[in-house]
Parts: sequence; C-alpha cells; structure tokens
Amino acid sequence: MVRSPFASMVARGIPGEGRCTLAMVPGVIAERVAARYSRDMAMTLADLVSSPDNYLHSFEGDAAIFVPMDREAYRRSIFLDARISPAAEGAMQVPVEMLLGAAGEGPQTGWIFHVAHCGSTLLARALEELSGALVLKEPAALRQLGFAPADARLDLILSLLARRYDHGLPNVIKANVPVNFLLPEIAARRPQDAAIALYWNLADYLTAILRSDNHRQWLRGITDHFGAQLGLAEGAEDAVRAAALWRGQAERFLALAQTMPHTRTLDAALLFAEPGKAVRQAALHLGLPVMEEDVAMVLSGPLFSTYSKRPDVAFDNGDRLERAAAVSRTIAGEIESAQAWIGASGPETAHIEQQLAKLALIG
Repeated sequence: MVRSPFASMVARGIPGEGRCTLAMVPGVIAERVAARYSRDMAMTLADLVSSPDNYLHSFEGDAAIFVPMDREAYRRSIFLDARISPAAEGAMQVPVEMLLGAAGEGPQTGWIFHVAHCGSTLLARALEELSGALVLKEPAALRQLGFAPADARLDLILSLLARRYDHGLPNVIKANVPVNFLLPEIAARRPQDAAIALYWNLADYLTAILRSDNHRQWLRGITDHFGAQLGLAEGAEDAVRAAALWRGQAERFLALAQTMPHTRTLDAALLFAEPGKAVRQAALHLGLPVMEEDVAMVLSGPLFSTYSKRPDVAFDNGDRLERAAAVSRTIAGEIESAQAWIGASGPETAHIEQQLAKLALIG
C-alpha cells in the first residue's frame, strides 16, 4: 500500500471512500474516482493522462497509484511523497501496462537537481510563489525509479510530470538524491530541458549532512544502496560515505551538463547569501516570468524567515550560518578525513569545485 497520510484511505478499498476499482468497460478507467468527482462519472484513459489533477503518486507492484490534486494541493504539498496533501480523499489504482505509451512525450520542463539539505525546497517554493508555475516537489514515483530503474516507467512518469495547468509556463520538477543516479537516462529523454544543479562545496556539504544522528542515518541508508556506484568499501565511516556521495553527485552533475546542455550549477551558499539574485536568475534560466517587485515580495515574506520544510519554525540565513559554524567545529576531524579520501581516490576537492563553478548560474 501507499505509506502516507492517505494510506488508510487507499487501504480500505471501499468504493467512494478509498481506492477506486477499475471498471471493466472498454475505454473506461474507473467508474468511481476520488470523492471530489461525481460518483457516476466515468474516466477514460485519455482523461486520466491529460490533466495534472490526476497525480501518479507511486508504483505498487504492477499498479500505478493516482491521487486527486489541484493547483492549491500541489502548492501546499511541500513534498509529493508520503507527506502529500491531496485535493480530496481517495486514490485510484491502475495497471501500469495500461498506461505505457498513453501519455505521449510532453512539453519541456525545468529541473532542480540537488545534493540534499542545500536549500532546494526553499528555491522550489520561491519559484512557485514568484511565477505561479506548477512546481512538483520530490515526486515519489520518480524517487522509486532512482532506486529501481525501469525504462518504460521512466518514460511514463516524465510524460505525466510535464502536464501543465498554464500552457505558457513550464513545470519545474524538484528531484531528490536517488534521482541523481538516473541523470543519464533523464538527459537522454529530455536533452533540451533546462536544469539547475544545486550543490554545496565539500566542507559546507559535510556540515549539512553530518550535523545530526538523523542526517547520518539517512546518509548510511543512501550510501548502503548506492555504495557500489560510489566506490565505497563496506563498513565505511560516515565522513568517507559523505565524501563519496558528494563526489558522486558532483561528477554526475558535471556529466549532465554535457548531455543536457542547458544545465547550470548553483552553489547553495550563494542561494542563501544572495537570495534575490539566485531566485531571479533561476527563474529566468528555467523559463519563468520575473518581475522585480515580485522577487522583493517573496524575499520579504515568511518563506525566507522560516524553515522551508516546516513553515511554523522561524529560521533564516543567520541561524543557518550559526548552526553550520558550530557543526564545523565539532566535525573538523571528519572534514579532514573526507578531503583526504577524495584526494586519495581521484581528483582533489578543489578541482571538482572549480569544475562545478565553471557552470555557475551566478558568480
């Protein structure tokens, strides 16, 4: 089942209340859909794949799980995974095989790829407020494919994520770390899309990723799965895991710029230090409209004075810098270990950082 705040709705399988059953009528996907639809409304395959109101949340075995969304639901959903806030109760299960090839290629989109804990949620929400574009924040189904790639499913999800409300504005997709291991496959399908690769320099990354036990547990889980691709030995210490993950993602961002040439990098430190400039240039690069007064309004609003993932918590760049300085002192030995591991196993840290800076969105 979908493990999420709406999991109980999905699990009940009660018509009109929970997951919708498929009607065995030619051309009809479901006789009952989510609660916000009319109970006697039939949905065709064309209906299902044509509108972002029908969001492919995740894959469950051979089925795709759809949940009802609208523009406001996308906006208030800080993440489109288990923390999603749908437009209504209910979910619909559709055989994946029925969907393959049904949605077409879809228009160009913009992308935010990132290394985690680097302000990507802040940037995504700022672009959403600034432009009114549909910003898809960490789609669960795309993340699933990072862990278990499947070409046909990737074609499907990329097509569905490209569906727009406003045909004059490209959607923006904010991915997450597992998706960075799918970048060659995404670039092969979407070479003309614009992308921003948001990253930290190594020392800043380590202070972000090693700052708590929860962050370290996340690091261990990711690097346990992708360790072979990162060149990690089994049982590596946290500093080495973080160094390998940082380098692996940096290398993938650099390779992405070769196959998806409209890729630019953004040092997260500049996003926090010069948010107006960073947000403005990010919007322009991704093809979104920018008005100076709108940028000023977003910067002066609550988004930049609260924690982007928890809007009820006050947090600004001064708080971030204070926290980072304290963590840096605590993990000074691990920073040295990470730098030594990178230097011993490939290009030096400084060289990688210089290569990333050559693709900079802003100086």
